[in-house]
Order: sequence, then structure tokens, then C-alpha cells
Amino acid sequence: MSVRTRRTVSYLAWGMGTFVLCCMIVSFGFAGYKLFTPANQQSTATLPPPFVIVEITATPPAAEAKAPQCGGPEVMYILLAGSDTRSNSYTTGLADAIRIVRVDFVNPGITMMSFHRDLYVEIPGIADHHGITHGKLNQAYLYGTDTFQYYDGPDEGLGLLALTLEHNFGVQVDHAAAVNLQTFVKVIDAIGGIDIDLPNAVDGRTSSNNPDLYFPAGEQHLDGYHTMLLARLRPEGDLVRSRTQDLILKALAVKLLEPATLLQIPAIIDAFKGSIQTNLTQTEITQLLCLAALIDPQSIQTHSFPDELFKLKRVNDPIIGNTSILDADFEILKAYVQEFNKGSWPETIPQP
Repeated sequence: MSVRTRRTVSYLAWGMGTFVLCCMIVSFGFAGYKLFTPANQQSTATLPPPFVIVEITATPPAAEAKAPQCGGPEVMYILLAGSDTRSNSYTTGLADAIRIVRVDFVNPGITMMSFHRDLYVEIPGIADHHGITHGKLNQAYLYGTDTFQYYDGPDEGLGLLALTLEHNFGVQVDHAAAVNLQTFVKVIDAIGGIDIDLPNAVDGRTSSNNPDLYFPAGEQHLDGYHTMLLARLRPEGDLVRSRTQDLILKALAVKLLEPATLLQIPAIIDAFKGSIQTNLTQTEITQLLCLAALIDPQSIQTHSFPDELFKLKRVNDPIIGNTSILDADFEILKAYVQEFNKGSWPETIPQP
């Protein structure tokens, strides 16, 4: 993945395809006013090699194999991140929402895998800066931003985050994107809100009687502001919030891919002007838009690591001091990632 900054936004920049848009928006973050475009500089991250079709005599003739749709690759992996900065820039911020989207062009569909921001990981390539070798996963994005500039490779925070995910978990990344909080609200309102069915109530009124912070269980219609509030609330912790975000993601996917909503694309384009950070080219965006018409929104899959894999722990981080993290067996997480990369997800915890 190699990108550089450009401060102009084309009308195609809203895209990544309407279905990938769903995933981008649920990255809730965050700030944005610049569009990333490919550059000639090569990333130091280990990216997945091109898919190779190997002829095996026991299989049907190669001519009968399904070809990728819409002129795309067989599979595209997109890193989605959201910064918690309140400013209208990418100069700082932690990646407080992290997802990998696997886009299948052979059997049209998408699957998404979430990563918890508080995983304590090895952050490669920045030891020359105060001897930092480890940090929370969301710090990897921060250290690559203009504020810190600890990362000398391309792509600023997105580049270092992609490298960190590959280094620790074997995650594949072809492209990356981030959106901001303002864009999230605008898009939800532009499509008339979403309909979501919550299995349990979400009560964020920990220190306030604000009724906007309470969401009852059951079906309800939400505008952009209330969807944003629901997405950010975590009264029961990040693990539960991640599952709530996945419900929002699926509700948004259903709404965006409705024929009536597709007619509102001009309004969606306007909502995204100047607020997307992505290295997708116009050709790749066109491929994703084409594929969107072939996808059943109800078939979009979201995957999360089982909660029992994680336990709370405290560490003394060189930058943020004594802090709470999520501890896990990375070899087990890698086994999940390997299955995700192949387009599957294990029903039971795999043995590394």
C-alpha cells in the first residue's frame, strides 16, 4: 500500500462502492479532509502477493473456473480506520475503530473482521523514537501522523497501522481508508436514517440524564446524530460496543443498497466531499460500485474474535503510562486471520 496526500476530492471519492461505504462509516472516527492517491513509493509493509491460479488436473478445466466480476481482482482487502480526533484533519488521533474488509469479486460479497483497539502489540519500525517498540493497536495510527512522525514509511498513520496489523497478525492489506464523525452523520441523514433491531438496551447515561444516551431493545429508526451516539457508547466496554457497531453496519448496508437509496447517490456524494482518506483509484472505485449491484446486502458478514480470548491487563506504556490493555494469545488470533483471508471463519476456536 503506497499513498500520498492530495487535498482535492473528486466526485468518485465518496465511493469504495456503496457496500464498502457501510464499513467505512462504521469506522466512526474521525477527521478528514484529504484524499489519498497512489504514489510511486513502495511500502515497507509486507502486502499479500497477487492471487495465482494453479492448474490441478483433478479439477474441472480452467475455462470453467469463475472469473472475477467487474474487472476487479479475485479478492481485495481494505483497512478501515477511524481517528478519535475532533479536528478536521489527519494530523493526529488514535485509531479507535479498526476493521478489515474482504471484498470477493469472484463470488460477489464482503466479510468484515474487527480488531480491538486496546490490543497491546509490537509496533515495528519506530524504535529510534524514544525506544518505542510496543503500544496499543490504536497508537500505531497515532505514531504515523504528522504530530508524531515516528514512522518513516509511506502512508502516515494508515501505513503504520497496516504494517502493525500485518506484523502481529498476518493481516492482508491492499488499500486503506478513514472517515470522520461529521461525514458519518451526514450520510445517515442523507439516506433518511437507518432501521436497527437491538437485542439489548444500550444505556449510556452514566453521568447524565440525557435521554439521547438511552437506546431501548428492539426495532427503532435512528437519524445520523443518534446513530453516531449509539456507535460511540460503551457502557459495557469495547467488546460489546464492537458488536453494536456491527449491527449498525448491517443496518446501514441494507439501507444503502435499497433501490430507492441508490437514487440518492448525488446527496451521498455531496456528504462525502472533502472528508474521505483513501488510496483507492477511480478504476478501483468503479469496480466496487459495479460489484455493489451484485451483492445481496443481507449476505454481508461481520466477524469478531470470541470475547473469551481476551482478558484485561495493565502495562506501563512509555508514552501513556500505566494503562489498561486487552491481552490475548496472538497465535490464536493469527489462526482466525488465516481463515478470514481464505474467506471462511471457524465455528470453534482454532488451535494455533
